[in-house]
Amino acid sequence: MSTRTTLIVALTLVAIAVIFSAAVYNQLPEQVASHWGANDQVNGYMSRFWGAFLMPIIALGMLGLFILVPNIDPLKSNIAKFREAFNAFIAAIMVFLLYIHVLTLAWNLGFQNFGMGQAMLPAVGLIFVFAGLMMRKAKRNFFIGIRTPWTLSSDRVWDETHRVGSWLFVAMGIVTMFTGLLGQAGIYVMFGAILIAALVPIIYSYVLYQQELKS
Repeated sequence: MSTRTTLIVALTLVAIAVIFSAAVYNQLPEQVASHWGANDQVNGYMSRFWGAFLMPIIALGMLGLFILVPNIDPLKSNIAKFREAFNAFIAAIMVFLLYIHVLTLAWNLGFQNFGMGQAMLPAVGLIFVFAGLMMRKAKRNFFIGIRTPWTLSSDRVWDETHRVGSWLFVAMGIVTMFTGLLGQAGIYVMFGAILIAALVPIIYSYVLYQQELKS
């Protein structure tokens, strides 16, 4: 996906979110539910305005950051090598944010016959899968990927760490998509998978770096 196409898709999604928010604004309660606990009970609220428009603002901010980062990275030539995969990930993030925004507003409009956690988990899992697929193509840079002192010091350590990290993130995403079927235990399974996917690549990169020093 080209950067131009990504921008068009992302800005279109943000526009849809803003139009939807404006269309239902007067039907929203004064205090909009904005956060749910593990038991799907609301435990956070915000004003109507921010409930309706905070997510599109966050999406615009993230889009700006995603566009800026590849241009200021000292290794931006490496980012260019996997820019299409990165652009696809940006589009996936924008779709995810729109999905969460629609879920939140729908709940506040009275459509509450669904569990917020169960509705969100498949989308969260897909984002992890997209991250894993992008990771497989990522080249050494300072902003995107598994950035440890050891991966940043060596292309070989970076590539091998991201090969393993990619599979772990994809597996974590698949596990996350189905944790909703496990009830309350699902949240612990998900956090366990996240912990493994986060820690193993860090440790592995250190081991690879030490091996490289000895070779």
